[in-house]
Amino acid sequence: MTSAWRVTVDPTRCIGSGICTGAAPDHFVLVDGLSCPRDELIEPADPVIDAAESCPVEAIQVADAASDRRIAPEL
Repeated sequence: MTSAWRVTVDPTRCIGSGICTGAAPDHFVLVDGLSCPRDELIEPADPVIDAAESCPVEAIQVADAASDRRIAPEL
């Protein structure tokens, strides 16, 4: 069984580039010019990894919801 992922966006780092909404439109939305995850807990999804890895300021973090192990972006 695959664990859920926790998706967060640091609003103090986000610059509203919108790359995440292009990479994973089912998972991110821009609100007042900043990225917000549509849901904090999600089923694993490759586009979310792509969004986190593509964020120019690394504002998006993806972690295993059960263990808090960081999944993306890679350190």
